[in-house]
Amino acid sequence: MRIHCPYCNTKNSSSNEARTVSKLGRYWRKSDGRWIQRFLCLVCKKGFSSATGHPCYLQNKRHKNQIVRKLLSAGVSQREAARILNLNRKTIVRKLLFWAEQAQAELHKLNQSSSACIEVEFDDLETFEHTKCKPLSVTLMVEYKTRRILGFEVARMPAKGLLAEISRKKYGVRKDERPYAREVLFKRVQKYVHPEAIIRSDSNPHYLSAVKKYFPQAKYQTIKGTRGAVTGQGELKKVGYDPIFSLNHTFAMLRANINRLIRKTWCTTKRPDRLLAHIYVYSLSHNQRVMQKVS
Repeated sequence: MRIHCPYCNTKNSSSNEARTVSKLGRYWRKSDGRWIQRFLCLVCKKGFSSATGHPCYLQNKRHKNQIVRKLLSAGVSQREAARILNLNRKTIVRKLLFWAEQAQAELHKLNQSSSACIEVEFDDLETFEHTKCKPLSVTLMVEYKTRRILGFEVARMPAKGLLAEISRKKYGVRKDERPYAREVLFKRVQKYVHPEAIIRSDSNPHYLSAVKKYFPQAKYQTIKGTRGAVTGQGELKKVGYDPIFSLNHTFAMLRANINRLIRKTWCTTKRPDRLLAHIYVYSLSHNQRVMQKVS
């Protein structure tokens, strides 16, 4: 087996040529109970191991990675996950960010390997950061029937209704970032959607311009909004047939499995980027589950 030096990218030569990488002992890795081989590059004189460059490199509790991902994708808060696993809350946050980075790459690979979608649905889910005076919007696009998540973006938005004046007094004028986030999302998922696909959403008039810009040949259908049901965290609708059921069902699953999105909860989002990271972690589990059913 040829060994690469991660520093100078030199490959170990074959047995009948001069050696460029040699073994340099081994060490016992406590985190998962394995012996790890050490090496020395004879070209740049730097040492490395078989673990160097691994995504979990320098993690002391890598054996907790999978259970943390499962807990954070099953409605358990970061604080409660720390209690269950007897870990520091900062460790849970680091593992959330680690899994978000891994999930982003895995979701990209999964969507790339799948055929272009011929029917998709998208809409906004509303939540808030710290207080309802500081609302957030999660724009999400899913594939029809399979409910595979194609992409999402989190954006700040101004408060509405009776809270609008209170929000402006306490926090100032809040910029509406939804149009920009929508365009970022559409630009990213454009390659996963067939040019002449059917795209559905509710009747929000602000959606049309972005859809026409990034999917000019697509057939865009708008669905009139209906009253939400008690079941599904208010995301499922009180109708016999919901034309965008795949999307609303996915929204309901997000609210049920991401603790900070549950309605009437005290586990709220403090930072929009951490909400985005948490959705990435859940989306990986979600897509793996729904794609197993399809196959």
